[in-house]
Amino acid sequence: MAAKIGRGVSVTFYGHAAFKLSGAGVTVLIDPWLSNPLLQTPVEQVGKVDLILVTHGHGDHVGDTVEAAQKTNAPVVAIHELSVILAQWGVARVIGMNKGGTFEFPGVKVTMTQAVHSSTVEHQGEIIAAGDPVGFVMRFDNGFTAYHAGDTAAFKDMELIRDLYHPDLALLPIGSHYVMSPPEAAYACRMLQPRWVIPMHYGTFPVLTGTPEELRDLLKGENIEVIALKPGEMVK
Repeated sequence: MAAKIGRGVSVTFYGHAAFKLSGAGVTVLIDPWLSNPLLQTPVEQVGKVDLILVTHGHGDHVGDTVEAAQKTNAPVVAIHELSVILAQWGVARVIGMNKGGTFEFPGVKVTMTQAVHSSTVEHQGEIIAAGDPVGFVMRFDNGFTAYHAGDTAAFKDMELIRDLYHPDLALLPIGSHYVMSPPEAAYACRMLQPRWVIPMHYGTFPVLTGTPEELRDLLKGENIEVIALKPGEMVK
């Protein structure tokens, strides 16, 4: 699948909440659960990765972060507490930060945003707090801006994300139960006002019942295009 969504940025969907965004000479991998049930992708098949972002500690988002970081030597950006845990697990290059902060990397500026969810990791049979959940705004040097919301409910401060960063593209969860359902995601779209939205975090498990078709129906008549990628597909 090839459809132009903006100034030289490609988006590859690996299933669940895992994406690769490439543009302005930089490739960003987000929430790399590459071994998810929807698409089993060996790290070697992902190709070039310059930077890895992790929104929170749950296993379906941390996923294969350690292996990906070790094989690509890409630094991993996460909230401070989770970055400490990832370093203990063998990630050599971690960048701990917090909400409202911006990390500048060649080709992209990454800003950590609010998310409304929880964040823990499981280690040796114990559940360990892993800081707050977050989202990320990525402002590429070619002018394209993408927002990965992580796992979240809709929250009113999405209007601040719109006003401050003007995302062209929003990657939003729609599955319900653990995250927003399509009606909440549609409301989030109206707050964010992106040109494009790519749904995520649906269909991986039976409990994640939201569908892109429902989101598309709810956004009819609005100037927001829903791009429903199948695992393994790319838009560029």
